Amino acid sequence: MDIILLQRVEKLGQMGQVVKVKPGYARNYLLPQKKAMRATKENMAFFESQKARLEAQNAERRKEAEQAAAKIEGLSVVITRQSGETGILYGSVNARDIADAVVAAGTSIERSQVAIDTPIKTLGLFKVRLVLHPEVSVAITVNVARSAEEAELQAQRGGMVTGRGGDEDEDETDAEETNDEAGEDTAA
Repeated sequence: MDIILLQRVEKLGQMGQVVKVKPGYARNYLLPQKKAMRATKENMAFFESQKARLEAQNAERRKEAEQAAAKIEGLSVVITRQSGETGILYGSVNARDIADAVVAAGTSIERSQVAIDTPIKTLGLFKVRLVLHPEVSVAITVNVARSAEEAELQAQRGGMVTGRGGDEDEDETDAEETNDEAGEDTAA
């Protein structure tokens, strides 16, 4: 199916391009979201007559998105979740959770603007992209932890904190290995 893009669509094309897409993608996503219109002679003529207005609206929305991106740049949000001893969450962190955390931090975004590449199913620090406009995106840091104190430790160390204190576990492992080696020497 041929359609005319009314705005830039990632991995598809720029505003005003006529592109060929599968009918289901056009019918279920692009047309209802007002991101495209069918490429008929009447619609082509309508688009050409409205092109200047659409470009001006797009430029205004992009300018607003760039201002919002400047405020959000470098933002770090904390999400507390329950997890097992190994740091695997009982569930996952989704786009709604991240959007709620960003709104709580003082910036209004929608859930659809959060682009999670892979599901967040462990504790730790994650980079998540917010798409504020088809041409403007910004990366934020999502700190998933069991408590606020643990989130502070993760932020300082730059990674997941496991066990009781992280360093204590390593010391115990080293001591066990030393004892095992000493036991082997006496047994021989």
